[in-house]
Amino acid sequence: MINLAVNLSLLFTEVPFLERFQQAARAGFTRVETQFPYHWPIQAQAEQLKALGLTQVLINLPAGNWENGERGIACHPSRIDEFRNGVQSALEYARALSCSKVNCLAGIPEQGVSREDSEAVLVDNLRYAAETLATQGIELLLEPINTFDIPGFLVHDAEQAIALIKQAGSHNLALQYDVYHMGRMGRDVLADIATLTPLIGHIQIADTPARHEPGSGNIPFPALFALLDNSGYQGVVSAEYNPATTTEAGLSWIKQLNLNL
Repeated sequence: MINLAVNLSLLFTEVPFLERFQQAARAGFTRVETQFPYHWPIQAQAEQLKALGLTQVLINLPAGNWENGERGIACHPSRIDEFRNGVQSALEYARALSCSKVNCLAGIPEQGVSREDSEAVLVDNLRYAAETLATQGIELLLEPINTFDIPGFLVHDAEQAIALIKQAGSHNLALQYDVYHMGRMGRDVLADIATLTPLIGHIQIADTPARHEPGSGNIPFPALFALLDNSGYQGVVSAEYNPATTTEAGLSWIKQLNLNL
């Protein structure tokens, strides 16, 4: 059975953020995720979740100044203290929202810092974050991101991410597999799902190349969901795409693929 969730940062953007919880519930979702919940009061989000019977399944670690183009600081040697403070913020939000998974965006290496040194900093930070979150039963994830959308992003391949996860050596660290990002990088997403399932802690979906809803592009979603059904994957599959028109109109793929919310 596929456990579907919806990303409130990209979907239901027709209404203000705190109203999106209700929109998700009305659409039939019982699970939600948010990229960065830090702009809104913890208590207001917790109240929405409780009142609507929703489960928060994922948030991201703070990723620097997103509005100014930063896409993560986990690989930045000059910002280790800031990263660790962000882990504490994520822990506070995750506990209050009863959220069991937190995702890390590695970021783009700092100017003048080698790939090798950037990866070494990232591994140390992953180890710290995984151990800190483990004290509260919260799992850390590492997500590879395509370099078309974010040129220069350090972790852009699933196998690279897995190698870094192994270097960190924590049992509380897993792969976040984003079908859109890995599809954009030319990976065979069906082959990945077939072989990497034991290492995957969370899956996000959007079609390629435009990052719209499933069925709008090149990803073979019927085959992908059939594979997930037979793979033993027990985690969540979250819709994280930009609707081609409106959120409501774009949700037709759920019924077309015979999925249940």
